[in-house]
Amino acid sequence: MSDHSGHVWLQGEHSSDRASLLASWGTLPLGVLDAHRRRNGPYTFGGALLGRLVPAALREAPGLVAAHDIEIRAAAPGLCGLVAPRWEPSDARVSDDERILVPAPRRTLRIANGIAEFVRERVPDGSVLAVENAHHADATDRELLTVLARRIAPGRLTLVVCSAEPPPADFPNLARHARATPAEPPDAPDQDTGSAADRAAAYVASDCTSDDPRLVAAYLALPPQARAALHDRQAGELLARAEPAPLLGAVPYHLEHGTDPRGAGARALWAAVDHCVREGFLDTVAELGLRGLALVEEGGDLWWRFVQRTATALGALRRHPEARELWERARRGSAEPAVHAAAAYGTAMLDARHPDPATRDLGRATGWINEAIAISTLLPDREQRAFKLGFDRNGRALIELRRGRLPQALDLVESAIELAERDLPPGRHRTHRMVLLANRAQLLAALGRGKEALDDYNAAIALDPVFPDHYLDRGNLRFSQGMLDDALADYENALRLSPPLPEAYYNRAQIHLAQGEGDAALADLAHVLELDPGYLDAYINRAGLLAVAGRDAGARADVAAGLAIDPRNAHLRCVLGQLECAAGRHAEALAAFAAALAADPRLGPAWANRAIARYETGDLEGAVDDLTHALELEESAELYFNRATALRALGREGEAMADLHRALDLDPDDPDVREALEAGNTDLR
Repeated sequence: MSDHSGHVWLQGEHSSDRASLLASWGTLPLGVLDAHRRRNGPYTFGGALLGRLVPAALREAPGLVAAHDIEIRAAAPGLCGLVAPRWEPSDARVSDDERILVPAPRRTLRIANGIAEFVRERVPDGSVLAVENAHHADATDRELLTVLARRIAPGRLTLVVCSAEPPPADFPNLARHARATPAEPPDAPDQDTGSAADRAAAYVASDCTSDDPRLVAAYLALPPQARAALHDRQAGELLARAEPAPLLGAVPYHLEHGTDPRGAGARALWAAVDHCVREGFLDTVAELGLRGLALVEEGGDLWWRFVQRTATALGALRRHPEARELWERARRGSAEPAVHAAAAYGTAMLDARHPDPATRDLGRATGWINEAIAISTLLPDREQRAFKLGFDRNGRALIELRRGRLPQALDLVESAIELAERDLPPGRHRTHRMVLLANRAQLLAALGRGKEALDDYNAAIALDPVFPDHYLDRGNLRFSQGMLDDALADYENALRLSPPLPEAYYNRAQIHLAQGEGDAALADLAHVLELDPGYLDAYINRAGLLAVAGRDAGARADVAAGLAIDPRNAHLRCVLGQLECAAGRHAEALAAFAAALAADPRLGPAWANRAIARYETGDLEGAVDDLTHALELEESAELYFNRATALRALGREGEAMADLHRALDLDPDDPDVREALEAGNTDLR
């Protein structure tokens, strides 16, 4: 069926069109899986794929299943009874009011990469899999399809993605774009002898995913009460099967269109929202949450829970105007002090956490967070007041951190910790305490109080030993303190406790580099970019390493890929300048260094490397000036040696000798410096 030259995007207006063309290609080894999110919500396709592969893997490769337990359990809840978790995070069983961590949107990328690695190990060469209804897939499945297509060679697994829409521009390894010819016109004579009622029932039995116009028309022709009864019956049948996946898709859909949408429908939607928040399926939270809000009465408890979860998800997804509007709805719809405090906090965080520093409005954020603090201070219940006031002060600390006012931020976090220790019951709000300790550690580290920061990271990890992010943070602190083996252990713990984590591989590459293991560093950086092709810092570091190793073609490819993400990136422009200089294209090199310095005048390597280009083109004064700028940013024996070379070429022997002596002070064992002092010969290096 496939020549394995690439994955296939099969486009046809109706599913019957696509099925007709698929049938003409013969039997597909892995069959056809439906990705319509109305069936099982997030990972409708991913869960079905794992359902095909995991049972055999449990028999044949149980270690592989265990290594990917997090991804399998997240994407295929129906397999949770078969795949036991290796560990359980400390907040898994806490009450709703203690659950404060919302996974970052990037968690689904980690899950998708883990699934791709599992699938790659379990499918034989030459496998072919068709995926239907890609245009109705949840964001999790769309991301998973992209990762599968990028990370699994078509010779191993050919994906035939069936959709009514064209492929996205960034879909990888696409061999061809096939447009199916309709198998029969939509108005073809009806060959089905079933009644209109049968057709309507068949449409609902498809979980309303069928695009057969005859079934849709029969369903729409029913009276509203009859349609609602069909939805109730289908929901009942699904619930009787006791399968968890439909609870995130078909069950809430049918109940919100059944006879009790504001009761059973709203409760089913809330259960799905709550699950998806805990798993980090934020696009799904936003969709289901907005549907839930359309059903519930303004001002009630369930309404507020929908508002809070949905607005939080929208903010994390950078859909800030929609999130801001929901927080405003909360203020208009409730007079409860706790609601107003939480809405003020949420609004403040939209400004404080905005990814673009130029767009942040820290003044407005301060106004909102102060309102939250003022309200929380007045809450009558001691425990609630301590928790919410500590939470709000922690938010104010973030704003102070963004302003560069670290001591003030530290004072706020410490006051929140004191509140927790004094007024929260022992054993309660462990996650809140963990977050506060980790935040204090971050501030202490930034203030140069590394020992205290390390103590706080240790305490935070003790509260939840399986939370991977704090191992990353502690590893970074240990790396900065020269504790390379301990930092490496932390990064590897983070990798062990998480689905594939690009940040941990990136940080481990820094350890390898510091230990002189360039090949290992390159391997880790390559894996980072396999996991996340948008990881800019990995392109920067790998381009630099490849340039130093003389692998200019690879370095240029990384520079080009990185500049496609950030066209003004100073580090990449600097590497480009080095490559042009090595190729003898000095004019191009000087232009690249100028662009780097325009983007970041404090980038020392750009000054130092432009000095070499200027020296090689005879601009000795320019070389001295550039090296002086570089030395003002950071002293090194190499920079003094190079400036001495340029100064000696200008006949400024006294200044050259002074630079050589300073270079010797910084690196007494440098043989080039000693030789230059003794023989008077220097050459830029």
